[in-house]
Amino acid sequence: MACTPDDVFAVLSDGWSYPLWVVGAARIRDVDPSWPAVGEKIHHSVGSWPLLLDDTTSVMEVEPPRHIRLRVRAWPGGEGEVVLELTQESGGCMVTMTEQVVKGPAALVPKAVQDAALHYRNTESLLRLSYLAENRGRKGHGVGGPAAAAGSR
Repeated sequence: MACTPDDVFAVLSDGWSYPLWVVGAARIRDVDPSWPAVGEKIHHSVGSWPLLLDDTTSVMEVEPPRHIRLRVRAWPGGEGEVVLELTQESGGCMVTMTEQVVKGPAALVPKAVQDAALHYRNTESLLRLSYLAENRGRKGHGVGGPAAAAGSR
């Protein structure tokens, strides 16, 4: 991404922006006051109206502006862990996003099928995140510019 890790982490730190970049998140009902501190939650809904499910995403680890590990819940489907790693690179920031299902019925889906589905969803999520973070950078908080690269696995 053509911005700094601080620009990306600023977006990640704004729990209210979650449905702007996370594919599948439809709305935010509340954000715990100390988000993104460990244990804090975003109270979100997933799906499309009128079929919305209310659940949460919580912070398991955080090292601003380099790393955040989240526990994402979307019951009755299950739970997953998402890790975002931010690395400063020449001309911008490399963001690597990994996600794995850790609990629930979705864990019964073969890993190869999970990986394929998550890859496409997370690639789009990273593209959306880059638009938000790069816009922040263009407004004087970083280097700015169009999306250069986003990594997903």
